[in-house]
Amino acid sequence: MDLMAKIYEQAKANPQTVAFPEADDPKMMQAVGEAVNGGYCKALLVGDPEAIRAAAQEAGVDISGMEIFDNADADKKNEFFEKYIAEYSDALSIKALNRKSKDPMYTAMVMQCIGLADVTFAGLTHTTGDVILAATTIIGLKEGIDTPSSTGLFIIPGFDGSEGQYLLFGDSAVCTKPDPAERASIAIASCDTVRELFGWEPRCAMLSFSTDGSMEHEMVDDVRESVRIANERRPDLAIDGEFQLDAAIDPKVAAKKVKRESRVAGKANIIIWPDINVGNIGVKLVQFFAHADAPGPFIQGFRKIASDCSRSAPVSELVGNIVMCCVRAANSK
Repeated sequence: MDLMAKIYEQAKANPQTVAFPEADDPKMMQAVGEAVNGGYCKALLVGDPEAIRAAAQEAGVDISGMEIFDNADADKKNEFFEKYIAEYSDALSIKALNRKSKDPMYTAMVMQCIGLADVTFAGLTHTTGDVILAATTIIGLKEGIDTPSSTGLFIIPGFDGSEGQYLLFGDSAVCTKPDPAERASIAIASCDTVRELFGWEPRCAMLSFSTDGSMEHEMVDDVRESVRIANERRPDLAIDGEFQLDAAIDPKVAAKKVKRESRVAGKANIIIWPDINVGNIGVKLVQFFAHADAPGPFIQGFRKIASDCSRSAPVSELVGNIVMCCVRAANSK
């Protein structure tokens, strides 16, 4: 059974409740219908009930068994906000929460934080920045994480790495020019994502144009500092570098270039780009020349699972991302 088939099985075995604040979009509703009917999740539809029902009718989805929360229900929202402030975070007042909750995505995340949902899934009618701002404001970052980030998955035909044709990478979408602490945060969050999603033991390589001191430059120093910070914050994780790409993923190259013990060199299952320039170019190179698929990106670093999807994603991709979010949520508890 391939990796994605296993993930779908895991989701079906332990369906999570997903809050959908864009349920008034027919395309999103179609994805919701497929995910729920497949047994992969339970749905909490947040927004204007009439608009949600209209979208469901247009998409041909039966929502009679799905929960709908009317985002205009001020009394109920105030109950949620009081519980959120008392039990989760007092950083915002009820007045501020009411103002922000005019957008159903903020309401959905509050409901998630107080235990009424396990995941918030959005991105068709909100930008990536919208989703990340809401998640940072309402859900908050994990302890020891300085920045939201993203990770993605390469599925590379013909690649025979430590996890076969699969390799995780970050960050190609969110954190543009990370400083050492932020890059360390990307590595730590990516390790957590690997465990939540695939059950792998993470082996994370910080990439550079230098391998283990082969070059001296301030850009290399930045990566080395990231490794130091990551190891200090999470000594339980195998995060190492600085490595060139081949030294990170090829045991033969690692044996020549890395003259010390390393749990990562030559067998990394996660690679961390030095910045988003490299990340964006790297992803496109692998997709174009190696004909790789690259599911994701998955946003990460938050105390709970939130997802941003591509506005151009087909329904099948939306369903896959919903399923992966559910597996992450179940395995992060």
